Amino acid sequence: MLPAWWGAVLGLGLGTGVLLLWAGLPVNRRVDLADRIEPYLDRAPRRSRLLRLDDPRPWRLADVAAPLTRRAATLLDRALGGTGSVRSRLHRAGLPADVEAFRTQQVLWGIGACVLAAALGSVLWWTRGASVVALTVLVACAFLGGVVLRDTALTRSARRRERRIMAEFPAVAELLALSVTAGEGTVQALERVTRLSSGDLAAELEICLAEARTGAPLPEALQALGRRTGLGPITRFVDGLVVAIQRGTPLGEVLRAQAADARESARQSLIEEGGRREITMMVPVVFLVLPVTVLFAVFPGASMLQITL
Repeated sequence: MLPAWWGAVLGLGLGTGVLLLWAGLPVNRRVDLADRIEPYLDRAPRRSRLLRLDDPRPWRLADVAAPLTRRAATLLDRALGGTGSVRSRLHRAGLPADVEAFRTQQVLWGIGACVLAAALGSVLWWTRGASVVALTVLVACAFLGGVVLRDTALTRSARRRERRIMAEFPAVAELLALSVTAGEGTVQALERVTRLSSGDLAAELEICLAEARTGAPLPEALQALGRRTGLGPITRFVDGLVVAIQRGTPLGEVLRAQAADARESARQSLIEEGGRREITMMVPVVFLVLPVTVLFAVFPGASMLQITL
């Protein structure tokens, strides 16, 4: 005879299936804008499949699961919010600012965590007879953990890229100052720096030059670079360049001053990092080395007292 909770599991499965059927009815489907305007577009007639020379595309599970993951990503975005923060971190990490794709990745990470938790819960259920409610809570927490883990990974990726940009910034500023002092224009100096250097900051400068070539004013492209990075020294450097370009002041002095500020900022960052590392190094000394030293000092006397007693 089956346990009593099997009826609840079967009822939950039946209810989920009925809800899925109801959500999949044509009446309840949301019509996209592309589907609305497609009948009014003038398209070339489609060829018959019999006339195609290439093989048809093979069936893939991703094609079937894509609508479900997109809908789950939309629901997750509505539940969590923070679209502006996610877009800003995607820019800072050097990734495309596609919030929907990031939410889809969060859903996939959550599903992967659910699968791992379900596998572990199945083992516990078969071996130790764990509660189904506890396993359900474990799977739900695993999904939330996967979502949060993807968000944390994005934040760490953005911070690592910011550290790389700040490490490259003084050298790039010096190269720009030397190029402008040698008589080159702003665009030519930027092109020379991007050609001779490599890294994340050079890639951002290449994007800035590409925007300037496509018709955007150079000051606006530089300000967009400052907004994408979101770093204070880069923003001040860009503001100095924009002011010098707009007012016609000599760029050589401005760039040399900005390069000196970049060097000072890098030195200050190294000093702060050294202070943090020094505090971190105190943790093993206080909690590991010092207790062992005290133990070696006290243990012989304690053993002698025990022998005397």
